[in-house]
Amino acid sequence: MKIIVILVLLIHGAIHLLGFFKAFGWAEVTQLTADISKPLGLVWLLAALLFFLSVILYLLNLEWWVFPAAVAVLVSVFLVISSWADAKYGMVPNFIILAIVVVAFCSWRMDKKISSETSQLFSTLDFSGQELVSEEELHHLPDPVSRWLKTTGIIGKPKIKNGRVKQKVLMKMKPEQKKWYPAEALQYTFMEAPAFIWTVDLSMMPLVHIKGRDMFKDGKGEMLIKLNSLVSIVNEKGDKMDEGTLQRFLGELVWFPSLALSPYIQWKILDDYSAEAIMTYKGTSGSGKFYFDEAGNFVKFSAMRYKGNHARKYPWVLTVDAYSTFEGIKVPSHLKATWQLEEGPWTWLDLELLDIQYNTALTD
Repeated sequence: MKIIVILVLLIHGAIHLLGFFKAFGWAEVTQLTADISKPLGLVWLLAALLFFLSVILYLLNLEWWVFPAAVAVLVSVFLVISSWADAKYGMVPNFIILAIVVVAFCSWRMDKKISSETSQLFSTLDFSGQELVSEEELHHLPDPVSRWLKTTGIIGKPKIKNGRVKQKVLMKMKPEQKKWYPAEALQYTFMEAPAFIWTVDLSMMPLVHIKGRDMFKDGKGEMLIKLNSLVSIVNEKGDKMDEGTLQRFLGELVWFPSLALSPYIQWKILDDYSAEAIMTYKGTSGSGKFYFDEAGNFVKFSAMRYKGNHARKYPWVLTVDAYSTFEGIKVPSHLKATWQLEEGPWTWLDLELLDIQYNTALTD
């Protein structure tokens, strides 16, 4: 896709040089039959240079390449109209470039929104007075939870205040879908003021991608999914979304073991290998059940959860396929998420952790 964009911009820009050459008599351009004045020839040169500038900025991965490209298209449209008989087919690449520019601009705006939201969450962090997790703090927890914390290696390590989680995911957008869509995702999670922001960029086919952002902040949940960063497919908020997003935050505490000690979370033992966690934060409450094996490893999380803003709850289950160690802490690194629906189970997410960084500053 990137090569196609570069070629379209370069070729279309080079074609505009013909008008400049004809105006100054530097070449015989039979494709343009009408006379072109030297001032108008400079406008043809301006269009070419703007297209070439946008290519350079695009190659440098600078998002604002869209601005010279948009101006170039406007100048090109003026030139095409002024030489309509000879240049009318130049409108085709102009429309193509304009469509690319609009999609790129919308993607840039969404990225800026996500970046601003992430920065706001980081602004509340305070890394001073870092505490270590002590074994004494585990005494009030149910035995299976205490055993699990010991297996993670969190004892004696700093309490986790935030985490940066890089993920590789496979997704299915609906239950009847057979094909998995690959994507990359990045999540920042915050513990002291519970919050997370998760972004995913999923390519469905050439020229079609989906960008999504899930967020939990101040006890409220939001889901935003856009086609090509332009058309909203999902934009949900509300009480049901708040509870469901809190439950997701709760289930993901297995990546941040010291979060189990949070004052917002209350534990209730179910049996020797399971416990229920109830979390309440800023007026939003939710619960989920954690299951462990004989060695103390976390193996499953389940919760009765609203599917978006649907009227009823369905079982939502996380299962573990593999574990990895990041910064000396053992966590589940390959998980599947499944909705237990009336028509049968729908495993919609296959997630692999590529990296976790704990107590980290904001990075680009």
